[in-house]
Amino acid sequence: MSDFKAAGFIGLGVMGEPICLNLVKKSGLQVMVFDLNAEPLSRLAGQGAIASGSVHEVVARCDVVFVCLPSASHVKAVFDIEGLSDILRPEQLIIDLGTTSVAQTREFFDLMASKSAVWVDAPIARTRQAAQDGTLSVMVGAAPDVYAKILPLIRCFASDVTNCGLVGTGQVAKILNNMVLFETVNALAEAVVVGKRSGIDPAILLETFSKGSADSFALRNHGMKAILPGVYPSRAFSTKYALKDLSYALELADDAGVKIRGAELMAVILQEATEAGSGDLYFPVVAQHIPNVARFEQPSPTSAKESNVGKVPLWST
Repeated sequence: MSDFKAAGFIGLGVMGEPICLNLVKKSGLQVMVFDLNAEPLSRLAGQGAIASGSVHEVVARCDVVFVCLPSASHVKAVFDIEGLSDILRPEQLIIDLGTTSVAQTREFFDLMASKSAVWVDAPIARTRQAAQDGTLSVMVGAAPDVYAKILPLIRCFASDVTNCGLVGTGQVAKILNNMVLFETVNALAEAVVVGKRSGIDPAILLETFSKGSADSFALRNHGMKAILPGVYPSRAFSTKYALKDLSYALELADDAGVKIRGAELMAVILQEATEAGSGDLYFPVVAQHIPNVARFEQPSPTSAKESNVGKVPLWST
């Protein structure tokens, strides 16, 4: 960690706080923290971090600053690069751990470069538990020399780190990762609903998937831990944030001249769930918003097969 004297951390939400705690415990650096919420500031101060009263102070006193905010709009609102231009220093590094549009990321990079400072996109993947355990996956967009400098710091909270290429490529990888995840989770939700109404216990269905070609991280985490028990907490990756990330994928595809029909349909599904009141809930809640076919009626148990169906409670919609 000898390249740095002090690290800053802006944004101490669901993921930011545990990431920052790992940085405090493992980096050996003085870590200055800022958030609009006083509670995580107090908790981290109790663990050895230095609580700050402003973004300005963090940037002024730290040579590397991590930013962990929900979206590009939050970054622009909280971390105003142009407003901080008088204190940005040559070779100072700002590392964005959130998921931001590629175009916005490259704009941030250009603004920083005008001050000889460096913006790095390093979006995080995996769960809050992984953030606590220090086993996140991080996708970095940075020149090789910059990547080499920041890798020891990122290793404080990540077990898998990939240099995806130059600025913006970390966001490309993360955005497309999320696009695939959302579509996979929706496929699992549809399979559970159809399977349940066709007479198979959803737990048996997903367990069977886990032994075949449908096995995936999405199955084991979102399918088994959320869709199966019907648990969609509000302090998790929400439907509206999923829709935000998917909008970045659609923007990226449009810029590349590619029509991604599966992602377009997934955006409609997420929008419908949001409009139905589930915008703040964990995004696998789309399983609760799968529409019924108008002609669907619960079958009467006139055969052995239909009797099995009748014994399985219908999926609530």
